[in-house]
Amino acid sequence: MSYQVTIRPSGHQFTAEAGETVLEAALREGFALPYGCRNGACGACKGRLLEGRVDYGEYQEGSLTEDDRKRGYALFCAAEPLSDLTIEVKEVGAAKDIPVKTLPCRVERMERLADDVMAVWLKLPANERLQYLPGQYVDFLLKDGRRRSFSLANAPEEDALLELHIRHVPGGAFTGHVLQTMKVKDILRIHGPLGSFFLRESDKPAIFVAGGTGFAPIKAILGHVFHHRTERQLVLYWGARALKDLYQPGLPAQWQQAHANFGFIPVLSEPRPEDRWGGRTGLVHEAVLADFADLSGYQVYACGAPGMVEAARRDFIARGLPEDEFYSDAFAFQEASAAA
Repeated sequence: MSYQVTIRPSGHQFTAEAGETVLEAALREGFALPYGCRNGACGACKGRLLEGRVDYGEYQEGSLTEDDRKRGYALFCAAEPLSDLTIEVKEVGAAKDIPVKTLPCRVERMERLADDVMAVWLKLPANERLQYLPGQYVDFLLKDGRRRSFSLANAPEEDALLELHIRHVPGGAFTGHVLQTMKVKDILRIHGPLGSFFLRESDKPAIFVAGGTGFAPIKAILGHVFHHRTERQLVLYWGARALKDLYQPGLPAQWQQAHANFGFIPVLSEPRPEDRWGGRTGLVHEAVLADFADLSGYQVYACGAPGMVEAARRDFIARGLPEDEFYSDAFAFQEASAAA
């Protein structure tokens, strides 16, 4: 059994399967409804039921009162359709529509991806979820008042844990702590989501340019795109110094095998003899320039060191890319010993 759900005022429609909440069905079909905890505790997903019947599900009374129900409201993270529905809710259209939160979190898992890169998975409290657009980042709030920013590497559809790729910055106190002394079950605080680096709707093909751990937010974006089976043409250029610095080359290679609309081009600037590298070499943005004589019909998403991002912006615009079709996230590290 399945039911059709119509969203007002947008007019968007999607299908909810039996046993699926309204929110689960909406997210599965690519419609971003607001949410927070996803378990009936916070009320962020509350919306009005205009037509149809639902099983209201399990929730905390403070998040949906009896008066709320009488006025036609439901929690879409808990409510399951019992008929076709028409609901009224404001869809999330941009980063400004997503609430920014400060939350405690626990280090759930760690994995060293390279000599200087650690993947860290964070678990939020049981009654919390962080809604975000793929490509955004969070700040760690440190005890001395400093903040350190890291991009979310997992697509929002896989938000049970938050995945970060943290590269050690020489002399960096926080990144040094992550790679040397941080432990599973450590407690931290984060603030987010933040940033405007996310995929814009367009029919134009998109070129992604990553330097080092600039792959992290692009991984989140591409994971989201593949989840929704878009047919938009996409290509990723991932630049690193040596082969060991391409710390997850198997993943985009798998994407390339699985998705005919996606291409992956790794680029090494300083390959080592032991790499026996037969692929592209040089600066990653110059590999793009070598492949595209005219960028006027494209969007570009670049993430990495500020020098790479600025060179890409300058040279791509000179090659015809419209200025407003270049989106970037530059990882600007401070060099002071206690900064990173």
